[in-house]
Amino acid sequence: MFTTMNLPLHASFPLSSRTCCCYASLSMPQPQADRKEIRLGLPSKGRMSADTLELLKNCQLSVKQVNPRQYVAEIPQLSNLEVWFQRPKDIVRKLLSGDLDLGIVGLDIVSEHGQCNEDLIIVHEALEYGDCRLSLAIPQYGIFENVNSLEELAKMPHWTEDKPLRVATGFAYLGPKFMNESGLKHVTFSTADGALEAAPAMGIADAILDLVSSGTTLRENNLKEIKGGVVLESQAVLIASRKSMIQRKGVLETTHEMLERLEAHLRAIGQFTVTANMRGSSAEEVAERILSQPSLAGLQGPTVSPVFCKRDGKVTADYYAIVICVPKKALYKSIQQLRAIGGSGVLISPLTYIFDEETPRWRQLLSELGL
Repeated sequence: MFTTMNLPLHASFPLSSRTCCCYASLSMPQPQADRKEIRLGLPSKGRMSADTLELLKNCQLSVKQVNPRQYVAEIPQLSNLEVWFQRPKDIVRKLLSGDLDLGIVGLDIVSEHGQCNEDLIIVHEALEYGDCRLSLAIPQYGIFENVNSLEELAKMPHWTEDKPLRVATGFAYLGPKFMNESGLKHVTFSTADGALEAAPAMGIADAILDLVSSGTTLRENNLKEIKGGVVLESQAVLIASRKSMIQRKGVLETTHEMLERLEAHLRAIGQFTVTANMRGSSAEEVAERILSQPSLAGLQGPTVSPVFCKRDGKVTADYYAIVICVPKKALYKSIQQLRAIGGSGVLISPLTYIFDEETPRWRQLLSELGL
């Protein structure tokens, strides 16, 4: 199992002493051969935990926890699956050690604690929550007042071998790697937990490298982000162990089902089904009218079906029912266009799932596994 650097609070190390490389060549333990259960690691606390449980619930994969004090649960819809609540960084570590098979964490955690290890595969890279960025921030005042870019920061004459730029961060791998790739030579890092925003004001650091969502906390502490200072854009991702998917029975199938459910739900977010009646001489003529409007094309085109009624003892089809899928942002415009070409009785309903013939991410995963 790979080990991470355990540094005391504010321990420093020069950039030149860090080798920013991938650890794909590390020898990792094989998954536990005697374990039959498939294990999914989920964040145990905080907003990420709540949002993860909500997403799974919306995918009809509700997590059932008999005792809220216990760290193990189940998802009844997925047989032979155990859910283990862990700290996000421990989810990554246990995927690499073979103690977990699947996990949901932030991309920042995967990048920091996975360190490019080839056994970690990102199955779904955009679960649409937990959005943040790992960003470099400097004070708005003093010698940094007119510094607004990473390039300007690097050109400051203040940083020398004897007096390097001091950066406080909890990202002891990504921080030095980013600075090295950006060409900043005279930099040292100190590790710290908690409110990093206070470090510059206390004189502990010149800058910080931390996760940023809205940027409000930075501004309230007289700090600013700079151009070129974003290390990583992050959000929640579904990750898996390559070894587990290949070697452990049922893991690949469970991954496929989770991926399909997630994709179907996420694709349907903000999409609406629009149903309306329209007079026409034929289905083709109605379809031609619909497709003449740019907002009415739907996912693959409109569905047009005859609406039968009985008139003078005969069954006729003077109206046609049309069904299209419309994104929320274009909903009202689509209704206006539909009315303009003769649509009436317009019904709107939100979509819950959109299942493709096969999700492209599944094909990409099989290719990545060589299957």
